[in-house]
Amino acid sequence: MSNRWGVLLLLFVVRLSMAFQFQSVASMSPALMAEYKVGLGEIGLLISLYLAPGLAFALPGGEIGRRFGDKRVVLFGLVLMTVGGLIMASAPSWGWQVAGRLCAGAGGVLLNVLMSKMVTDWFAGKEIATAMAIFVNSWPAGIALCLLVVPAVTAAYGISAAVLLAASLCIIGFALLAILYRAPAEGQAASARSRWPAGSVLQAIIAAGVIWGLFNAAIGMVFSFGTPMLVERGWSLASAGSATSLVLWLVTLSVPLGGYVADRTGKHVEVMLVGFVLFAIALVVAALTTATIPAFVALGLFGGLSAGSIMSLPARVLTAEVRAVGMGVFFTLFYAICVIAPIVAGVVSSRLGTAAAGFFLGAAMLVACLPCYWIFRQLAARSRF
Repeated sequence: MSNRWGVLLLLFVVRLSMAFQFQSVASMSPALMAEYKVGLGEIGLLISLYLAPGLAFALPGGEIGRRFGDKRVVLFGLVLMTVGGLIMASAPSWGWQVAGRLCAGAGGVLLNVLMSKMVTDWFAGKEIATAMAIFVNSWPAGIALCLLVVPAVTAAYGISAAVLLAASLCIIGFALLAILYRAPAEGQAASARSRWPAGSVLQAIIAAGVIWGLFNAAIGMVFSFGTPMLVERGWSLASAGSATSLVLWLVTLSVPLGGYVADRTGKHVEVMLVGFVLFAIALVVAALTTATIPAFVALGLFGGLSAGSIMSLPARVLTAEVRAVGMGVFFTLFYAICVIAPIVAGVVSSRLGTAAAGFFLGAAMLVACLPCYWIFRQLAARSRF
């Protein structure tokens, strides 16, 4: 496969399996709570554990890919995701659920870091915001698909069937990547010369990673706590999952739209910052209003506008030689924030007695993205790239 758009489609489909598996816990959270006698705090922890291995493996992930090859490492990650799913499907206790989730999450880390580098290798200097917007769209698309399918599967066939469905998508992704993917020649050459970013470049990529982490954690508040919030209001599990999935389906439209507008107009910054503000307002409204469907539609329409522009930030400061390690730094910050946020939201929600608290926390994180971008801009201006 030599056409970069064909490669992008392949990577989109493979990464979708990771999003589906990540979301599966939140989508069947009421069933897990009943089966294992746990609360929202434990569910928030289990959600976060999928991202927890990123704290250890995101930074060395780029170097591992350089030594063994991006494709081989991603395939290994898909194996770990499949094994983790099998452990969770047969888990006799909550402890085994935790073990399986950690195993699957370790594989997901390798996918996230190295596949983002793969996209950058193919699109650096080209339609990077559009390409990244399409690529990251695999996350809300996979989550929306999970929200639509997993609650119904869980209700009809049980927890194990839903977990096995997620694992089967990982197997399909493994087969597609193994057969179809190849790296661009220039990306392979750059990986051989990989080195650490330094100075203002390193500081800028740290700021960019914080922005990406806060933004994703805010989106996570919707698909992690949207379903239980609606169940609290008297919705059935299937109806609550479908309503929450509406947000993610609309995000799959707003993400590429935001990236396309940013590339076509050259106003990457304006699109990103306006997206932050509109999404924050929509989260607060959705937590307060009883007009759930209109509020969730607004969440979807505004929630993805900033994604492509954020993911294009690393390309503004990372040369090919520092890209592998730089993306590891970028995703380490992303994982740190996304691990902490659901735990905090779960604890706060438990203490306040409502899952809506997660929506307010998400709005606060989006507001925090504004000063973080100002810091990134100052550091990027000092870098030599």
